[in-house]
Amino acid sequence: MRPRSEERLGPEFSRLLSVETLGADPVIEQIEATAAERAALARRLALLSLDRLTAVLHVSRPEDGKAISVAGHFEADVTQACVVSLAPLRRQVSEDFTSLFSLDPADPGEGGPVEVDVAGEDPPETVGPDGLDLGEAVVQQLAVALDPYPRDESATLDALGWGGRDHEESAKVSPFKGLEILTRGR
Repeated sequence: MRPRSEERLGPEFSRLLSVETLGADPVIEQIEATAAERAALARRLALLSLDRLTAVLHVSRPEDGKAISVAGHFEADVTQACVVSLAPLRRQVSEDFTSLFSLDPADPGEGGPVEVDVAGEDPPETVGPDGLDLGEAVVQQLAVALDPYPRDESATLDALGWGGRDHEESAKVSPFKGLEILTRGR
């Protein structure tokens, strides 16, 4: 089955770095997502919009040569839907992170059994055959940094007519009252 023309295979925000270019000195990469990449990432991450995604990454190869370390900082302007009112919430997400990638294909970081210590560090991911995808590394960090339950401070269940009453009183209220309140603002 062939993908439709608007579908894209692979990561939406791919910035490959060849491991052969890495030497003793760290490499500094600045990356930014295009409008099309941001739109695709917004769909993937269930965002209303992703208006900006930039990162500065310091990529180094420790002396043993079997791993690559990525220390970076990313900034993103996102719009998420409030979990109570569905109103758009614009937020800035900005974080520092460090990730470790393995150059050893036999490393159990991918494919084999992995023993995970929840209090310890994550096992390293394996670098792909095309190189290290810095864009995907940033997207993974953004996905973890997003608020899983974004909520507007003013959004309460009482304001929507869904909470705080005893059972008899709430039985008198139409189940469509909350929907009426939500659609009134549109």
